[in-house]
Amino acid sequence: MTGRASRVPLSVLDLAPITEGSCAADAIRRSIELARHVEELGYRRYWLAEHHFVSVASSSTTSLIALVAAATDHIRVGSAAVQIGHHTAASVVEAFGTIDALHPGRLDLGLGRSGQRRTEALSAVAAGRRVTEPQPERWVDGLLIPEPFPIEQLLSSPRLATMSSALAFEGARQPDFADAVDDVLALLGGRFRIDDLEVRAVPGENADLQVWIFGSSKGQSAAVAGASGLPFVANYHVSPASVLEAVEAYRAAFRPSARLTEPYVVVSADVVVADDDETATHLASTYGHWVYDIRSGHGATDYPDPATAPPLTDQQLRVVADRTRTQFVGAPETVVGGLETLARATGADELVITSVTHDFEDRKRSHQLLAEAWGQRRGEE
Repeated sequence: MTGRASRVPLSVLDLAPITEGSCAADAIRRSIELARHVEELGYRRYWLAEHHFVSVASSSTTSLIALVAAATDHIRVGSAAVQIGHHTAASVVEAFGTIDALHPGRLDLGLGRSGQRRTEALSAVAAGRRVTEPQPERWVDGLLIPEPFPIEQLLSSPRLATMSSALAFEGARQPDFADAVDDVLALLGGRFRIDDLEVRAVPGENADLQVWIFGSSKGQSAAVAGASGLPFVANYHVSPASVLEAVEAYRAAFRPSARLTEPYVVVSADVVVADDDETATHLASTYGHWVYDIRSGHGATDYPDPATAPPLTDQQLRVVADRTRTQFVGAPETVVGGLETLARATGADELVITSVTHDFEDRKRSHQLLAEAWGQRRGEE
């Protein structure tokens, strides 16, 4: 096992899951409690994911970020990521500027193109074009790169189309992602113009935010992050098949900026840690159920209890295999070894981990065991 000095920092991605037997209010309170917990354990950042019309309580991400920032002292808090296709640049900058006004220098503004990407993919499926390029499973420097999940079936779901339409005004045109990022940066820097007229974001202009780009492939997100000289987050926990090409594309496109002089890569991982491998495997056993609900077009339902959930069928297991097989599950030494492999294979400068279990105390302990095994210092900023 390598020493602590060679390990990259750890951060936390919170999905604010609503578990069976609980409600949204419970999930929000748990997110605040978890943020306090991981701040004390020495994690660097606490990011919240934007998802809509599923059983998570982080749909209004900026609202929850404000609550978490107010309840913590020094941990960085941010979005993972704002789906810029569903928001104007001005609304994003003003919202984050408002939070920054009371918690200066602690906010990470993560931007993602999920909205634009979904619209493009839906159009491709409607036109009969392939969205997912097949590739065989392989191992790279000890890291599993699975076959990609073919998302064409999910994209044909009427539920997904309905959800997408509910997030936009009828007839609204989503902006090009690069243009939207440019607008965000211009508003933050006081350089935004429309028809040569100055428009200022108040609050927002000159807010002390770190802007991040999130991406799942070698496409536009990686290119924009690199060309803009911004840090990049590659989603191994969502799209493990394309993580290496996403990181490679970002580094190839990188140009130094006032914000960043060299590439900075964060890679996400899904983690469940317990005292031993058997217990951790049991706690993580319903993650596949959650993913299957999403991929079957139903959307994520309340996170199942492993004590009562029936096992997935062979057909269901095949649908979620890329996600379940790339989880890092086990005793602390098991998971530490897996995360060291992930950091080495991707060249990550930082890892952001998400850990979902049905019981909240198990989730808190998962973060604690990992922090202790990784060598995080309590109360470390």
